Amino acid sequence: MTPDNHDALLIVLLDRIAHQDEAALKALYDQCASKLYGLALRVVPQRELAEDVLQEAFLTVWRSAADYRASLSPPMAWLGLIVRSRGLDMLRRRAAERSHLTDELDETLADTLPLDGPTPMDTAQASEQAWALHQCLGKLENKQREVVSLAYVRDLSHSELAQQLSLPLGTVKTWIRRGLDQLRLCMARFA
Repeated sequence: MTPDNHDALLIVLLDRIAHQDEAALKALYDQCASKLYGLALRVVPQRELAEDVLQEAFLTVWRSAADYRASLSPPMAWLGLIVRSRGLDMLRRRAAERSHLTDELDETLADTLPLDGPTPMDTAQASEQAWALHQCLGKLENKQREVVSLAYVRDLSHSELAQQLSLPLGTVKTWIRRGLDQLRLCMARFA
C-alpha cells in the first residue's frame, strides 16, 4: 500500500471512528498499533507502561476523532502526537507519585528520628570525614602522628606530652604544629 493510500485509509477510519464505529477503531488499531507502540516505548521505556500509553492513546482517539483535520496533519502524525502526549502525561503522573512517596518517607523519618540527634546525612558526612582524617593521619611521619593523636585523642597538654614522651617541650609543640598544618592541607583536598 502506498503512503497516500495508507493515509487515505486512516482518514476514512478516523472519520468512521468520529461516528462511534467500533469496527473502525479495531481496524485503525490493527493498522497502526505496532508503530505507535514503538513510539510509546521511546517515550516510556518500560513495556507495561508503553502498553498503557497505547491503550490511553486509542481511548483518546475514540473520544476525539471528530477533532482530527486531515488538512492540518497526516493521520500518523496526529496519532503519534496523541501517543507522545499520553506518554509524557504518564511520566508526569509517575514522577508525582514518586514525589508523594518520598514526601511520606521524609515525614516518617522526621517523626521517627530524634530531633536533637544526628540525621542520616550528618552520620554519613561524619563517616566520610572520619575516613578522610584516617587517610591524612596515615600520611604523617610516625612521630608527628603519635604526638597529634595523643594530644587530641587523649586530650593531653603539650607539657604532659613532653613529659610522657621524654621530649623537650619545644619539639612537641613543633611536631604538633607541623602535623596539624599537614592535616589541614590534606583534609582540604577531601572537602
